[in-house]
Amino acid sequence: MERVYRHSTRVLGLAISLLGVAMVVTTLARGGGPLAIGVLVGVAFALLGLGRAYLAGGPGEAPPRR
Repeated sequence: MERVYRHSTRVLGLAISLLGVAMVVTTLARGGGPLAIGVLVGVAFALLGLGRAYLAGGPGEAPPRR
């Protein structure tokens, strides 16, 4: 069960990160500058999503003992 939770947390983190990248791209495509709200919030979403996915990884699975 813990493995499913960890995997779903990673997927959610990556989805949040992709949402942030999409926000940055659309803001820049519509003529926003580097300090526009959409860029700042998008970068924050991307960083927080990647951080969540990274931290959800944990130490990984231990190899089986013999």
